[in-house]
Amino acid sequence: MGAQRAPFDGADPPTTADVEKQFRDQGHTSRTWSNGTDTVYAWHEHIYHKRLYCTAGRITFHTNEGDFELRPGDRLDLDPDTSHGATVGSEGVTCVEAEL
Repeated sequence: MGAQRAPFDGADPPTTADVEKQFRDQGHTSRTWSNGTDTVYAWHEHIYHKRLYCTAGRITFHTNEGDFELRPGDRLDLDPDTSHGATVGSEGVTCVEAEL
């Protein structure tokens, strides 16, 4: 069980609407959320595979494997039962996620 970060490699990262459409086209229901500067999420886990894209700002996910900083366009996949927490960066963050 763990986390895998896929950094964005391109000129223009996908927008929130782009990622929402991508999930919808793949048959997944997405959830979009935003938080302000320095918001902290306590450690927790999910019973499902979670895929998350950062579409604005920055957020660092903390796992037992280490920290994963996400910037616009980066993706994080969390296997079921992967313990994690997160800290939002200084400019806030917007993310789109889905259960896979």
